[in-house]
Amino acid sequence: MPDTDTVTADPPPGAEVPRRRPALSPSRASDFKQCPLLYRFRAVDRLPEIPTKAQLRGTLVHSVLERLFSLPQADRTPPQAKELLAPAWEDLSAERPEWIELFDQEDPEAVTSWLSSAEQLVDTYFGLEDPRRLEPEACELHVEIELGSGVLLRGYVDRLDVAPTGEIRVVDYKTGAAPREIGEAKAMFQMKFYAVVLWRLRGVVPRQLKLMYLTDGQSLAYAPDEGELIRFERTLEAIWQAILKAGKTGDFRPNPSKLCAWCDHQALCPQYGGTPPPYPGWPEPDPGEESVLDRAD
Repeated sequence: MPDTDTVTADPPPGAEVPRRRPALSPSRASDFKQCPLLYRFRAVDRLPEIPTKAQLRGTLVHSVLERLFSLPQADRTPPQAKELLAPAWEDLSAERPEWIELFDQEDPEAVTSWLSSAEQLVDTYFGLEDPRRLEPEACELHVEIELGSGVLLRGYVDRLDVAPTGEIRVVDYKTGAAPREIGEAKAMFQMKFYAVVLWRLRGVVPRQLKLMYLTDGQSLAYAPDEGELIRFERTLEAIWQAILKAGKTGDFRPNPSKLCAWCDHQALCPQYGGTPPPYPGWPEPDPGEESVLDRAD
């Protein structure tokens, strides 16, 4: 974990605020691959989406695990992790008070039972590894790199483990169950994205990409090689060029699939008889930033 926090002061009145360059994140790249119109709705139109309680639970558990690794190694125990749940939720709901409205305000047990379901995920985590034996280099690590082609990659790594020998392991927590083929491909796309960024930043191909599924207690580990990352880098560059091409005209076309059933924006999709809002133009600032819910997916 970093020893210091970075504090950015507000610019003086009247000063020009620099715009962040458009970037590509794992979530937004995955959106475009799944459905270009979904990418537009999320990255360009920035349409609001109501999170599910499962998404909030994932965000909470990620926060708890990050806090857990900030403790001394000997204190990283299941009881201590569970003690972190309530204060972590207090902090998250204070930042996003609208999240509280997802719970029945007339039921005093609504949040309590939801926190209990998060406890179960924490218990499952401890069945997968012992955090007292680990000392990650970083948790919730912000990574960013510009490739030679000019595309800017940006994202957040749940956990980065670095061995004394310099070998790198990228760890991602998933609070759902181990997915079927489509979900597994989406998760591995995210991990290869991080592998490319870390390889270009550090000059070392990650030894292992590890996904930990906290609903059913399964792990998926994968060892990429340099040739594979070179090919994947080209895939990311191609995705970005396709995004830029669509961005010039606003021609983000729908790509119907089984995943449409979970889309919040069917009422605006031509595939379902809807009409998208007028195209606002290529977004400024950054359409590539991931939200806290994206990072907990």
